[in-house]
Amino acid sequence: MSLLDCFCISRTQVESLRPEKQSETSIHQHLVDEPTLSRLPSSTRASEVICSTNVSHYELQVEIGRGFDNLTSVHLARHTPTGTLVTIKITNLENCTEERLKALQKAVILSHFFRHPNITTYWTCFTVGSWLWVISPFMAYGSASQLLRTYFPEGMSETLIRSILFGAVRGLNYLHQNGCIHRSFKASHILISGDGLVTLSGLSHLRSLVKHGQRHRAVYDFPQFSTSVQPWLSPELLRQDLHGYNVKSDIYSVGITACELASGQVPFQDMHRTQMLLQKLKGPPYSPLDISIFPQSESRMKTSRSGVDSGIGESVLVSSGTRTVNSDRLQTPSSKPFSPAFLSLVQLCLQQDPEKR
Repeated sequence: MSLLDCFCISRTQVESLRPEKQSETSIHQHLVDEPTLSRLPSSTRASEVICSTNVSHYELQVEIGRGFDNLTSVHLARHTPTGTLVTIKITNLENCTEERLKALQKAVILSHFFRHPNITTYWTCFTVGSWLWVISPFMAYGSASQLLRTYFPEGMSETLIRSILFGAVRGLNYLHQNGCIHRSFKASHILISGDGLVTLSGLSHLRSLVKHGQRHRAVYDFPQFSTSVQPWLSPELLRQDLHGYNVKSDIYSVGITACELASGQVPFQDMHRTQMLLQKLKGPPYSPLDISIFPQSESRMKTSRSGVDSGIGESVLVSSGTRTVNSDRLQTPSSKPFSPAFLSLVQLCLQQDPEKR
């Protein structure tokens, strides 16, 4: 496991979301009003945080999620010497297959290699027995998919979608400029800090076009562990033919993610893979309001225990712990209007021919 030896990166600290600064009903306005979602936050004692590889320096607060096909637990924690909130991903390496270990290695190494404010930073990593601990900034708003589930079950406004995608696409463009295909661009891999910084994660699926110093026109391999990301994958990647795929495949995923953010649902989520492929190959470009590609779930027609909608009563993590979202939280109607420019952007991203994207 030499590739997983601890490392330190001189990076800046992400400010945590303060309860007194935010309320549930101000989330939309706060994120939309941030004019520089791609900026790098100012540095404040970051070096004290990112180089600490002593497990006793971290106090786990609460598990806030799971990832890597449920093999990794994600925790909110406090770096006790400085009091800084951080995110810690903990993975039992003994439970990982050789392929999973390689994917972990790739994500850790690439986070060290890439230097861009819109690419998720791993401050440091180390092993505790058979457990891998990865320390990264605490992203107070979590992922864009968590925002959807908690605040916007019927989808976000176009203004908020634009603000979120702006930062994520900047990170994606940086990867493309470095000859890499992300292959897993989706709302759950878009993270948002308390001060509005948007970063792109999910680097374990990344594929480089560069081999032996040569940049190739296309690649042909199918991403491992791709079952969970198939709804976002492009037709040419799913088709697996002699033409292969390139960075334009990610542009298709941007279009699917835009539909996901606009509707609150993942297109093609409930479709069988064969049906999904046929729909993507033969169907016209889709609209965020095209109900034929979204799962027809009864849950969208039901009310929650509070009697209002399916998001009421859920919890969102902030720097002080967990807050309950009340009935004043923002709601977005399912029949939201979208501008012609937004609809045109989605259609351009979702063209079957990669060269037209």
